[in-house]
Amino acid sequence: MELYERGEKAYIKAYGRYDTILEKGEGVYVYDTKGQKYLDFYSGIGVNSLGHCYPKYIEKLDKQLHTLNHVSNYFYTPVGIEAAEMVVKATKLDSVFFCNSGAEATEGALKLARKYYYLKHGKADSEIISFNSSFHGRSTGSVKLTGNAHYQEAFGPLIEGVKYANLNDLDSVKALIDDKTAAIIVEPVQGEGGVNPCDKEFLQGLRKLCDDNDIVLILDEVQCGMGRTGTMMTYFQYDIMPDIVCLAKGLGCGVPVGAFVANEKVAKAMVPGDHGSTYGGNPFVCAAVKAVFEILEEDDILTHVQQISAYLVDKLDEVTNDFDCVEGHRGLGLMQGLVIKGSAKPVVKGLLDEGVIVVTAGENVVRMLPPLIIDEANVDEFIEKLKKVLNEMK
Repeated sequence: MELYERGEKAYIKAYGRYDTILEKGEGVYVYDTKGQKYLDFYSGIGVNSLGHCYPKYIEKLDKQLHTLNHVSNYFYTPVGIEAAEMVVKATKLDSVFFCNSGAEATEGALKLARKYYYLKHGKADSEIISFNSSFHGRSTGSVKLTGNAHYQEAFGPLIEGVKYANLNDLDSVKALIDDKTAAIIVEPVQGEGGVNPCDKEFLQGLRKLCDDNDIVLILDEVQCGMGRTGTMMTYFQYDIMPDIVCLAKGLGCGVPVGAFVANEKVAKAMVPGDHGSTYGGNPFVCAAVKAVFEILEEDDILTHVQQISAYLVDKLDEVTNDFDCVEGHRGLGLMQGLVIKGSAKPVVKGLLDEGVIVVTAGENVVRMLPPLIIDEANVDEFIEKLKKVLNEMK
């Protein structure tokens, strides 16, 4: 039996998988079982920020495997404390809870915001404001926060008390706020929903609304955080601070780890027994978190992101100007979306056939989340193959 057929038999069919089977990676490239080389311009949904097999990263994780892999969270570990301090410093918040994924980070942030509300009002009837076209995960809590009925319709009844406003429409948010509103959750750049950045005035307006009404502002930076948009946290570009931020993906660069990080006012609402995670923040994943922060600083990755993303944007401008089938592009840093007139799926499939991995965001957007270490030659390779695919669509 061929490998693909074995996979189809063994796995629950939760994904529509390509028949390409990836076997190994190096730098910004991955290779399939037939030896075909692919430029990875998606980095495992924005996870592999350092590409594949980054030498410093491997060295640091290997060292941890020879010391301590896992202990329960009833004990601190040196590497865990160091990783937590790095996250707190990077976010400019006060304390962190480590979990295993972005969805879990969202769930934890939701619980923390509701606990804060409960302590303030003495009742558990809080409501949350999220946004249409958002994406916050697929657990039963985070999928309710996701403003897309398609992800929810088969899995009810879901949690109660979630309302949806429109991104970059502050009046639509104001219309939903009442005395039960505990939190507003928003992605500074919507990923799955189409690579839609928040306007600066809008995000600052949300912060003021939350301040005026003692509402918890949760920023979901699972996809856009950790340097992807050119600053360590995207909200630094908006000159605001959240009460809670959710992180994952690039936080561990391939090791499953998520986190929610909070300011002191909100964080102190959570006490022993309120939340937990067996694997969350174990020594191995914390070694990965620590390694990522060290490498981002040692190798000046954020400066590189700012420079190379400007080059990518210029090239996407060329594509927009040269092809009538392209409406434009949008995004921040190395989180970019190319808007196609019609379905983006043929472009994604065409690029895969040409040896480039990207995916869609919504129906008509080609989403690019390349490793943060790409260079101009990698961008040129991508643009050359993108133009070839678009030419063949004429």
